[in-house]
Amino acid sequence: MKQFIIAILLLFTGSALFAQDAKTYIHEGNELYSQKKYKDAEADYRKSVAKKNQSLEGNFNLGDALYKQKRYDDAVKNFNNIAATNSNPLVKAGAYHNLGNALLSGKKYDESIDAYKKALLNNPKDDETRYNLAYAQEMLKKQQQQNKNNQNNQNNQNNQNNKNQNKNDKNNQDKKNQDKNNQDKNNQDKNNQNKDQNQQNKDQQDKQNQQNKQEPNKVSKDDAQRMLDALNNQEQGTQDKLKNKKLKGGKAHIDKDW
Repeated sequence: MKQFIIAILLLFTGSALFAQDAKTYIHEGNELYSQKKYKDAEADYRKSVAKKNQSLEGNFNLGDALYKQKRYDDAVKNFNNIAATNSNPLVKAGAYHNLGNALLSGKKYDESIDAYKKALLNNPKDDETRYNLAYAQEMLKKQQQQNKNNQNNQNNQNNQNNKNQNKNDKNNQDKKNQDKNNQDKNNQDKNNQNKDQNQQNKDQQDKQNQQNKQEPNKVSKDDAQRMLDALNNQEQGTQDKLKNKKLKGGKAHIDKDW
Protein backbone atom coordinates (compact mmCIF):
# COMPACT_ATOMS: atom_id res chain seq x y z
CA MET A 1 0.00 0.00 0.00
CA LYS A 2 1.31 3.40 -1.01
CA GLN A 3 2.69 5.77 1.62
CA PHE A 4 3.04 9.40 0.49
CA ILE A 5 6.06 10.41 2.52
CA ILE A 6 8.46 10.26 -0.48
CA ALA A 7 6.10 12.01 -2.88
CA ILE A 8 5.41 14.78 -0.42
CA LEU A 9 9.06 15.18 0.43
CA LEU A 10 10.01 15.49 -3.23
CA LEU A 11 7.24 17.98 -3.74
CA PHE A 12 8.12 20.29 -0.88
CA THR A 13 11.83 19.81 -0.13
CA GLY A 14 13.74 23.02 -0.60
CA SER A 15 10.66 25.24 -0.67
CA ALA A 16 11.11 28.73 0.70
CA LEU A 17 7.68 28.47 2.32
CA PHE A 18 9.15 26.94 5.49
CA ALA A 19 11.34 28.44 8.13
CA GLN A 20 14.90 27.19 8.21
CA ASP A 21 14.57 25.52 11.66
CA ALA A 22 11.47 23.62 10.63
CA LYS A 23 13.20 22.39 7.46
CA THR A 24 16.19 21.26 9.51
CA TYR A 25 14.03 19.14 11.80
CA ILE A 26 12.21 17.70 8.80
CA HIS A 27 15.49 16.81 7.13
CA GLU A 28 16.78 15.13 10.28
CA GLY A 29 13.46 13.32 10.68
CA ASN A 30 13.66 12.05 7.12
CA GLU A 31 17.13 10.65 7.76
CA LEU A 32 15.91 8.83 10.86
CA TYR A 33 12.81 7.63 9.00
CA SER A 34 14.96 6.12 6.24
CA GLN A 35 16.88 4.27 8.97
CA LYS A 36 13.55 2.94 10.30
CA LYS A 37 14.02 4.88 13.53
CA TYR A 38 10.41 5.95 13.43
CA LYS A 39 10.08 7.10 17.03
CA ASP A 40 13.10 9.37 16.73
CA ALA A 41 11.80 10.61 13.39
CA GLU A 42 8.46 11.38 15.04
CA ALA A 43 10.24 13.54 17.61
CA ASP A 44 11.92 15.65 14.91
CA TYR A 45 8.72 15.99 12.91
CA ARG A 46 6.94 17.23 16.02
CA LYS A 47 9.68 19.81 16.53
CA SER A 48 9.21 21.00 12.96
CA VAL A 49 5.48 21.34 13.50
CA ALA A 50 6.11 23.23 16.74
CA LYS A 51 8.30 25.68 14.83
CA LYS A 52 5.79 26.14 12.05
CA ASN A 53 2.29 24.81 12.81
CA GLN A 54 1.18 25.00 9.20
CA SER A 55 4.08 22.85 8.03
CA LEU A 56 2.32 20.47 5.62
CA GLU A 57 5.49 18.47 5.10
CA GLY A 58 6.12 18.09 8.83
CA ASN A 59 2.51 17.12 9.59
CA PHE A 60 2.33 14.67 6.72
CA ASN A 61 5.58 12.95 7.62
CA LEU A 62 4.57 12.90 11.30
CA GLY A 63 1.49 10.92 10.32
CA ASP A 64 3.66 8.46 8.41
CA ALA A 65 6.00 8.01 11.39
CA LEU A 66 3.01 7.27 13.62
CA TYR A 67 1.71 4.78 11.06
CA LYS A 68 5.05 2.98 10.94
CA GLN A 69 4.91 2.59 14.73
CA LYS A 70 1.48 0.97 14.33
CA ARG A 71 -0.09 3.82 16.26
CA TYR A 72 -2.98 3.78 13.85
CA ASP A 73 -5.43 5.84 15.88
CA ASP A 74 -2.89 8.67 16.20
CA ALA A 75 -2.10 8.44 12.48
CA VAL A 76 -5.82 8.60 11.66
CA LYS A 77 -6.21 11.82 13.64
CA ASN A 78 -3.19 13.33 11.90
CA PHE A 79 -4.29 12.52 8.33
CA ASN A 80 -7.89 13.49 9.07
CA ASN A 81 -6.66 16.90 10.18
CA ILE A 82 -4.57 17.35 7.01
CA ALA A 83 -7.47 16.35 4.74
CA ALA A 84 -9.85 18.69 6.55
CA THR A 85 -7.57 21.76 6.53
CA ASN A 86 -6.01 21.59 3.04
CA SER A 87 -7.74 22.60 -0.16
CA ASN A 88 -5.18 21.15 -2.63
CA PRO A 89 -6.84 18.09 -4.28
CA LEU A 90 -3.58 16.17 -4.56
CA VAL A 91 -2.71 16.81 -0.92
CA LYS A 92 -6.22 15.84 0.14
CA ALA A 93 -6.01 12.69 -2.01
CA GLY A 94 -2.69 11.76 -0.40
CA ALA A 95 -4.04 12.42 3.11
CA TYR A 96 -7.16 10.34 2.48
CA HIS A 97 -5.07 7.56 0.94
CA ASN A 98 -2.84 7.35 4.02
CA LEU A 99 -5.90 7.71 6.25
CA GLY A 100 -7.38 4.69 4.47
CA ASN A 101 -4.16 2.75 5.04
CA ALA A 102 -4.19 3.52 8.76
CA LEU A 103 -7.84 2.50 9.06
CA LEU A 104 -7.25 -0.63 7.00
CA SER A 105 -4.32 -1.66 9.21
CA GLY A 106 -6.58 -1.13 12.23
CA LYS A 107 -9.13 -3.48 10.59
CA LYS A 108 -11.66 -0.67 10.34
CA TYR A 109 -12.61 -1.75 6.84
CA ASP A 110 -15.82 0.28 6.48
CA GLU A 111 -14.05 3.51 7.35
CA SER A 112 -11.02 2.70 5.20
CA ILE A 113 -13.30 2.16 2.19
CA ASP A 114 -14.84 5.58 2.75
CA ALA A 115 -11.38 7.19 2.99
CA TYR A 116 -10.17 5.57 -0.27
CA LYS A 117 -13.32 6.74 -2.07
CA LYS A 118 -12.64 10.30 -0.91
CA ALA A 119 -9.04 9.97 -2.13
CA LEU A 120 -10.29 8.90 -5.58
CA LEU A 121 -12.73 11.80 -5.69
CA ASN A 122 -9.75 14.13 -5.37
CA ASN A 123 -7.46 12.08 -7.64
CA PRO A 124 -9.46 9.67 -9.86
CA LYS A 125 -6.32 8.54 -11.72
CA ASP A 126 -4.63 7.03 -8.64
CA ASP A 127 -4.60 3.30 -9.45
CA GLU A 128 -2.88 2.40 -6.19
CA THR A 129 -5.73 3.93 -4.19
CA ARG A 130 -8.18 2.06 -6.41
CA TYR A 131 -6.31 -1.18 -5.68
CA ASN A 132 -6.38 -0.49 -1.93
CA LEU A 133 -10.10 0.23 -2.15
CA ALA A 134 -10.75 -3.16 -3.78
CA TYR A 135 -8.56 -4.86 -1.20
CA ALA A 136 -10.44 -3.16 1.67
CA GLN A 137 -13.78 -4.18 0.16
CA GLU A 138 -12.61 -7.80 -0.04
CA MET A 139 -11.37 -7.71 3.55
CA LEU A 140 -14.74 -6.28 4.63
CA LYS A 141 -16.53 -9.20 2.98
CA LYS A 142 -14.25 -11.67 4.73
CA GLN A 143 -14.77 -9.88 8.05
CA GLN A 144 -18.55 -9.95 7.61
CA GLN A 145 -18.44 -13.64 6.68
CA GLN A 146 -16.21 -14.36 9.66
CA ASN A 147 -18.57 -12.47 11.93
CA LYS A 148 -21.47 -14.43 10.48
CA ASN A 149 -19.63 -17.71 11.01
CA ASN A 150 -18.73 -16.70 14.54
CA GLN A 151 -22.34 -15.78 15.23
CA ASN A 152 -23.53 -19.09 13.77
CA ASN A 153 -20.96 -20.95 15.83
CA GLN A 154 -22.05 -19.06 18.90
CA ASN A 155 -25.69 -19.80 18.15
CA ASN A 156 -24.87 -23.47 17.58
CA GLN A 157 -22.91 -23.55 20.80
CA ASN A 158 -25.76 -21.87 22.65
CA ASN A 159 -28.22 -24.34 21.12
CA GLN A 160 -26.00 -27.25 22.08
CA ASN A 161 -25.63 -25.87 25.59
CA ASN A 162 -29.39 -25.48 25.80
CA LYS A 163 -29.87 -29.05 24.59
CA ASN A 164 -27.37 -30.33 27.09
CA GLN A 165 -29.02 -28.31 29.84
CA ASN A 166 -32.45 -29.58 28.83
CA LYS A 167 -31.11 -33.12 28.75
CA ASN A 168 -29.56 -32.70 32.18
CA ASP A 169 -32.78 -31.18 33.48
CA LYS A 170 -34.76 -34.08 32.03
CA ASN A 171 -32.36 -36.62 33.50
CA ASN A 172 -32.58 -34.93 36.88
CA GLN A 173 -36.35 -34.82 36.67
CA ASP A 174 -36.49 -38.46 35.60
CA LYS A 175 -34.27 -39.39 38.51
CA LYS A 176 -36.49 -37.45 40.91
CA ASN A 177 -39.56 -39.13 39.44
CA GLN A 178 -37.91 -42.54 39.71
CA ASP A 179 -36.89 -41.89 43.29
CA LYS A 180 -40.42 -40.77 44.08
CA ASN A 181 -41.89 -43.82 42.37
CA ASN A 182 -39.53 -46.08 44.29
CA GLN A 183 -40.46 -44.37 47.53
CA ASP A 184 -44.15 -44.62 46.71
CA LYS A 185 -43.72 -48.29 45.85
CA ASN A 186 -41.86 -48.93 49.09
CA ASN A 187 -44.58 -47.17 51.03
CA GLN A 188 -47.25 -49.13 49.18
CA ASP A 189 -45.42 -52.40 49.86
CA LYS A 190 -45.21 -51.54 53.54
CA ASN A 191 -48.89 -50.65 53.60
CA ASN A 192 -49.75 -53.90 51.88
CA GLN A 193 -47.61 -55.84 54.34
CA ASN A 194 -49.34 -54.10 57.23
CA LYS A 195 -52.72 -54.82 55.70
CA ASP A 196 -51.80 -58.48 55.21
CA GLN A 197 -50.54 -58.76 58.75
CA ASN A 198 -53.63 -57.07 60.12
CA GLN A 199 -55.82 -59.36 58.05
CA GLN A 200 -53.96 -62.41 59.30
CA ASN A 201 -54.38 -61.25 62.87
CA LYS A 202 -58.06 -60.59 62.26
CA ASP A 203 -58.52 -63.98 60.63
CA GLN A 204 -56.84 -65.70 63.56
CA GLN A 205 -58.96 -63.74 66.02
CA ASP A 206 -62.12 -64.54 64.08
CA LYS A 207 -61.18 -68.21 63.97
CA GLN A 208 -60.56 -68.27 67.69
CA ASN A 209 -63.85 -66.54 68.37
CA GLN A 210 -65.66 -68.98 66.12
CA GLN A 211 -64.12 -71.94 67.93
CA ASN A 212 -65.11 -70.45 71.26
CA LYS A 213 -68.72 -70.12 70.08
CA GLN A 214 -68.86 -73.66 68.77
CA GLU A 215 -67.31 -75.31 71.89
CA PRO A 216 -68.08 -73.04 74.78
CA ASN A 217 -67.86 -75.83 77.49
CA LYS A 218 -64.88 -77.63 76.10
CA VAL A 219 -62.13 -77.96 78.71
CA SER A 220 -58.57 -77.81 77.55
CA LYS A 221 -56.21 -80.68 78.36
CA ASP A 222 -54.32 -78.55 80.86
CA ASP A 223 -57.53 -77.46 82.59
CA ALA A 224 -58.73 -81.08 82.77
CA GLN A 225 -55.48 -82.19 84.33
CA ARG A 226 -55.70 -79.43 86.93
CA MET A 227 -59.26 -80.37 87.75
CA LEU A 228 -58.33 -84.04 88.09
CA ASP A 229 -55.43 -83.20 90.37
CA ALA A 230 -57.73 -81.10 92.52
CA LEU A 231 -60.24 -83.94 92.86
CA ASN A 232 -57.55 -86.40 93.76
CA ASN A 233 -56.23 -84.04 96.38
CA GLN A 234 -59.72 -83.53 97.79
CA GLU A 235 -60.37 -87.27 98.02
CA GLN A 236 -57.05 -87.89 99.68
CA GLY A 237 -57.87 -85.25 102.25
CA THR A 238 -61.21 -86.85 103.06
CA GLN A 239 -59.65 -90.25 103.58
CA ASP A 240 -57.05 -88.74 105.87
CA LYS A 241 -59.76 -87.16 108.01
CA LEU A 242 -61.63 -90.41 108.40
CA LYS A 243 -58.55 -92.28 109.36
CA ASN A 244 -57.66 -89.74 112.01
CA LYS A 245 -61.13 -89.94 113.51
CA LYS A 246 -61.05 -93.75 113.86
CA LEU A 247 -57.76 -93.64 115.64
CA LYS A 248 -58.87 -91.09 118.21
CA GLY A 249 -62.16 -92.82 119.29
CA GLY A 250 -62.32 -94.79 122.83
CA LYS A 251 -64.07 -98.14 123.68
CA ALA A 252 -67.79 -97.82 123.64
CA HIS A 253 -69.65 -98.49 126.94
CA ILE A 254 -72.72 -100.67 126.54
CA ASP A 255 -75.18 -100.99 129.29
CA LYS A 256 -77.19 -104.16 129.37
CA ASP A 257 -80.84 -103.82 129.84
CA TRP A 258 -81.97 -107.02 130.95
